[in-house]
Amino acid sequence: MTLWTHYHTPSSLDDALALLQQYAGRARVIGGGTDLLLDIRHGTLTPPDALIDITAISELCEVTQDGNYLMLGAGVTHTRIVQDPLIAARATCLVESCGVVGGPQVRNVGTLGGNVAHALPAGDGTTSLVALDAEAEATIDGERRWLPIRELFVGPGQSLLDATRDVLIRFRIPLSNEREASAFKRIMRPQGVALPILGCATWVRLDPSGARFEDARVCIGPVAQVPARAGAVEAALRGQPIGAETVEAAVEAARSSLSPRTSKYRATATYRQEMIDVLLRRVLPLAAQRARTGEAVAEGVGLE
Repeated sequence: MTLWTHYHTPSSLDDALALLQQYAGRARVIGGGTDLLLDIRHGTLTPPDALIDITAISELCEVTQDGNYLMLGAGVTHTRIVQDPLIAARATCLVESCGVVGGPQVRNVGTLGGNVAHALPAGDGTTSLVALDAEAEATIDGERRWLPIRELFVGPGQSLLDATRDVLIRFRIPLSNEREASAFKRIMRPQGVALPILGCATWVRLDPSGARFEDARVCIGPVAQVPARAGAVEAALRGQPIGAETVEAAVEAARSSLSPRTSKYRATATYRQEMIDVLLRRVLPLAAQRARTGEAVAEGVGLE
């Protein structure tokens, strides 16, 4: 079976867009290929005439700081994210989520942008991007636009971006400041690279006394058809004192507002609901401790 006929490695975004236009829907953008190539081999995607490899485009592979924002190219690999000290210190949940994607070989070539472009609701990195309130820049119908990360997802495996003509360029992620921190944990089956049962990312900001949650963002997935914030959980945290009672109130809010379904590939709805409780009890105290002390060391990276 022929998987594709032509393979291009443009050195600029304009060249990549020109190639996509030239093939008029018969080409696909490829980064690490860890999702795309499997889709082609398994027959879930019709083999394109050409693949447009964006990993030689410097703009898409840069990691820079712009004031209080991290600018992260969509072609940056999971391994590079894990190894970056700025991201580890001030966007810790992103390192923790990218650090458990697949195995080392997958992390070495797989890109965060590729995972987002595939629009999978269970993406570990995506869960953290939502909790971090990230934005994405992309070319859509030939126009560069910034969008909230959640707007890229229109359904399970369905992206706002058309991979035959649009290109995801980079992410803009607010960096944690004083009294702010994040954390990520996931539950998965013991096969190592199996699908995660659930992942949970949270970002918190404490009040000036360091005793209460001033603000919080929480993303748990996959629960809905697209990545989403757990609004009721966040509301249960805001303004409340740090401690076990507040965490339990957040757990109760999750029980009443989130309804994970049974999945033959993951677990039963009942088990997954219980695991939401477990994850919240792990990530909320951890994020609060990091925000209070100003010290964050990513946990669990590369151990799953």
